Amino acid sequence: MSASASRWPVPAAALALIGAVFLSLAVGDMALSPRRLWDGLLRRDELAAMILWNIRLPRIVVASLVGAALAASGVVMQAYFRNSLASPGLLGVSAGGSAGAVVAIGMGFAGTTLFVIPAAAVCGAFAATAAVLALARRGAGTERLLLAGIALNALLGAVTSYVLSNFTLTYERNAQVLFWLLGGLEDRTWEHVAMASPILLCAAALWPLGRPMDLLSLGSAEAQSLGVDVRRLQRRMIVLSTVATALATAVAGTVGFVGLVVPHVLRLLVGPEHKRLLPLAIVGGAAFVLACDVVARTAGNVRLGIVTSLVGGPFFLWLLRKKA
Repeated sequence: MSASASRWPVPAAALALIGAVFLSLAVGDMALSPRRLWDGLLRRDELAAMILWNIRLPRIVVASLVGAALAASGVVMQAYFRNSLASPGLLGVSAGGSAGAVVAIGMGFAGTTLFVIPAAAVCGAFAATAAVLALARRGAGTERLLLAGIALNALLGAVTSYVLSNFTLTYERNAQVLFWLLGGLEDRTWEHVAMASPILLCAAALWPLGRPMDLLSLGSAEAQSLGVDVRRLQRRMIVLSTVATALATAVAGTVGFVGLVVPHVLRLLVGPEHKRLLPLAIVGGAAFVLACDVVARTAGNVRLGIVTSLVGGPFFLWLLRKKA
């Protein structure tokens, strides 16, 4: 990519994010004109201010954090496993986070402190990651890794459904099952923003890893000879991506295919260099999830995970056919 062409992706992604934020503010059960948006943000219109500050703004912040976390984690996992089909959803890491959070809820720990659910999600995600790592160290190829991910997703999905079926009230059971298996951003509050806020720290820690990840793609020995502490880098990659995925799952349930679609689309646009791809994935992932949420709301409040799957499923099949 030429020097002039390399300058446009970040501004373009930022513009897409700004556009998605504007749409997300304006669209909903009660549409708001630009004038009412402005008055609501300045609290000069009481009803618009209530809608924006209590409902839409926390939802937008949570959606942006979730998208940034899942897309960045997808880039990192694809680099770590050296497998272009690796992503938090396909490998079962998101399902592990969901199962961990649900077990904490089922055991009655959810109301103790604000960070119990995120902590439980992190534990569940690390358990799933450990299983995938154990398989990868035995030299698993693409097919074996994907089959293991399918098995992990099915197993952890069954754990989630079992716990919710036995430890939640009947009238809220279906909503809970749908939320944790298909994701969603309904009723997100500033409390959920606080729960997801450590994603910002993960993103800040991942941002400068692009250059070392590019060197790692040459091979461990080559990266080591060029001054990269490979073990430390790999440890940071897997820890940060797992924590970011778990936090995203803790506040939005399992939202599939974000970590697959966004990195691949951006890779087609800007090339495979991680120093460029990783920051773009953080911004582009936020814009993608916000756009999917707008579509979900305008299509009759369908689940967010359904929209991302409708986009990601065909894309995944196309990737499989391309690799065949």
